Amino acid sequence: MNLKKLCFLLFLMPHLWTQAQQFSNKIIVGAEQMDAYLPLLNHKKVALLVNQTSMVKKTHLVDTLLASQIDIVKIFAPEHGFRGTADAGEKVKSGIDLQTGIAITSMYGASKMPSKESMQGIDIVVFDIQDVGVRFYTYISSLQYMMEACQQANIPLLILDRPNPNGFYVDGPVLEPKYKSFVGMQCIPIVHGMTVGEYASMLNGETWLKNKKACSLKVIPCKNYDHNKLYHVPIPPSPNLKSDAAIFLYPSLCLFEGTIVSVGRGTETPFEVWGAPTFKDNGFSFTPISTEGAKSPLYENKRCYGANLSLPPYDVLKILQKKINLQFIKNAYTLAPDKSQFFNDFFEKLAGTAKLRNHIVQNSSEQTIRDSWEAGITKFKKIRKKYLLYPDFE
Repeated sequence: MNLKKLCFLLFLMPHLWTQAQQFSNKIIVGAEQMDAYLPLLNHKKVALLVNQTSMVKKTHLVDTLLASQIDIVKIFAPEHGFRGTADAGEKVKSGIDLQTGIAITSMYGASKMPSKESMQGIDIVVFDIQDVGVRFYTYISSLQYMMEACQQANIPLLILDRPNPNGFYVDGPVLEPKYKSFVGMQCIPIVHGMTVGEYASMLNGETWLKNKKACSLKVIPCKNYDHNKLYHVPIPPSPNLKSDAAIFLYPSLCLFEGTIVSVGRGTETPFEVWGAPTFKDNGFSFTPISTEGAKSPLYENKRCYGANLSLPPYDVLKILQKKINLQFIKNAYTLAPDKSQFFNDFFEKLAGTAKLRNHIVQNSSEQTIRDSWEAGITKFKKIRKKYLLYPDFE
């Protein structure tokens, strides 16, 4: 080897090593680790609780399993449906998937709990859905109902874990039991900092399931993931979370769904803006229109005035500083001409407490508000630690 080639290789080696490190540290989600879970599905009648995010690289898990000769007998569909196009709150119909001919049973229709009849003829259930790590995002509610259905039917549940894009902090008031609903089934903070696999283990371990009995559970963990890592969600987990920025802002902005304020459903940037027609024109406005995933948005065809948070994800993270941003809702309340109409009854279900509304009405300082939920967070963090599958952010 001549001197010129040797010098070139010496120059190139650090760059190759850096690329190799990046490749080796690439997060590998549970669904991509087929060697770890296919043996558990072979010769079994398999049901899946999945949606549009259930991808094995560029192929849907359903198609991946069918190609591996796995006998899929049923698909359970969460909020937004199997294909992920239904509006928030829109009932999802049971039926037949036209692409595969597999029966679909809705878990967001007349009932959110699988019936005993729907669990018949199943040997194992697989859960593979991208969550966003927020208490009122309903995929973890569907997970709990499926765990309870599996426990009652004596059917094991297999979770193919995925990273939590908001898994790098814990924040918000802990839900009080009187405000339990489908948008908050457990007494946890708004941002819980756990993957679905970790959360399911906590439901089992803390005997939080119905009848306080555990579900037979196995988790295929992600590789190369920890709670300090940022994770880009490759497919929108629901129709109105279209970007990483929206996912980061969701824990703060979804509280507006319990108020008169629009979060931009029916625009190109839902959960990246907020405003209302009655707010004063401050130079920024948006007009919601009927779109797929937001067929009848709040203030349809009406101009709303408010704030634009449609920024690059790292800029959004700088604004949030690993916390729920309370200034958004405090500022909006200040702008409301008729403050007696600002909140609706849904707000307490989202917040999990009546204290947050009272603090905003009383114009309490941000520190006072945070102090009110600090004890609850400290208690939750001790429980959370027991079930972590990955290195924590602390």
